[in-house]
Amino acid sequence: MTQVPRPNSAAARDVRSQLHPYTNPLALEADGPVIVTRGDGVWVEDEAGERYIEGLAGLWCTALGFSAEERLARAAYDQMRALSFYHPFGQKAHVPGIDLAEKLLAMAPVPMSKVLFSTSGSEANDTAIKLIRFYNNALGRPEKKKIISRIKGYHGVTLATASLTGLPNNHRDFDLPLPGILHTTCPHHYHGAVEGESPEAFATRCAEDLDALIEAEGPETVAAFFAEPVMGAGGVLVPPPTYFEKIQAVLKKHDVLLVADEVICGFGRTGNVWGSQTFGLQPDLLTCAKQLSSGYMPVSALMLSEAVYQPIRDNAGRIGILGHGYTYGGHPVACAVANEVLTIYEERELFAHAATVGPHMQARLRTLADHPLVDEVRGVGLIAGVEIARDKAKRQPFEPAQGVGAALGRHLHRRGVITRVIGDTIAFSPPLIITDEEVDAMVERVALALDDTLAWCRAEGLV
Repeated sequence: MTQVPRPNSAAARDVRSQLHPYTNPLALEADGPVIVTRGDGVWVEDEAGERYIEGLAGLWCTALGFSAEERLARAAYDQMRALSFYHPFGQKAHVPGIDLAEKLLAMAPVPMSKVLFSTSGSEANDTAIKLIRFYNNALGRPEKKKIISRIKGYHGVTLATASLTGLPNNHRDFDLPLPGILHTTCPHHYHGAVEGESPEAFATRCAEDLDALIEAEGPETVAAFFAEPVMGAGGVLVPPPTYFEKIQAVLKKHDVLLVADEVICGFGRTGNVWGSQTFGLQPDLLTCAKQLSSGYMPVSALMLSEAVYQPIRDNAGRIGILGHGYTYGGHPVACAVANEVLTIYEERELFAHAATVGPHMQARLRTLADHPLVDEVRGVGLIAGVEIARDKAKRQPFEPAQGVGAALGRHLHRRGVITRVIGDTIAFSPPLIITDEEVDAMVERVALALDDTLAWCRAEGLV
């Protein structure tokens, strides 16, 4: 927005009443929010009637897009009529939760034993950390508690999961990370490799860095390693070939659990049902959310292997209770909607559709590589990043204070594309229903926004 919101408008009321996540409050007070009022397919519309291609599926989640899915509305309505709320505490259960747990176990990329529900990816990952502590105490290893994630990884915003997240703005002035949470090398070959280092050699070095970190900390103190198959909010970073093969060998050597954070990658995003299948992960625990309900309801899940479950079960049995749970974890309405979402995915063969459209999106985005601002185009399936730079020949980025990423975001919005610019990287994760023609329209608008941004940079003397 470009002017102060009108008094008593929705925008003005919002400024007066809400503290927005991932927002500059001063900018919000000055310019107001964009009020989104409706959606249709891959498009959303603001209160002024302007239409935008939603290039990030909301927040990486609306696989079915923004149209009214009457079946999901009906599933929610029918469940509210039958049982509007219940919980799985104290040996209680309900059929929608049982059905969803069975579906997830049947879909899992490797054999899993149990499912524990919560309402967000942050909660699912936070729960994984808690249960890993409980697990090692059950095994008589009270010192084996440290958790390793990666620089630029993203795992949530609770105190523990924001600590796992390897991004400065998630730590700054929050007094994070917490003790016992460590970070290892970001597997981004383009910026992390030394001159002449092949992707495979860089993957070897990443694994060696992890091995050295575990050795330095003491393998008896390191419990788990968290990894997104593709690093989403850190800039859509795709691991180099052989990376996870080599990382998993290090984890096995030191008896360190692997937690696959599938919150973004799960349910077709990378061209397979799970990112773990795309990149060959064999996780001991797996978290998922977002596309589990296509964003219609807040629901997430943690899946545990039998080897992890058994010590937890036995220890909770000795204590007399597993002292963990969320009021709305496994909410029957959320589970009913998620069950219907998974049924729709199967009936419409949406994962197969995404696997077909994904390569088209990757190819079309790579046509932007010749643009003077574009440094690297990367991605897999229907997730991608287009990174800009001040000097692409030298791989030299703009300084954050120059505000080029923010300018690019404004020009994308003006050209009718809503997405996130992460640093200097445009992130793409459109609804899985997107068509080749809609991909083409999106990329054409992005090209115009890049031209606009280049003109702005020249006017500002930045290039």
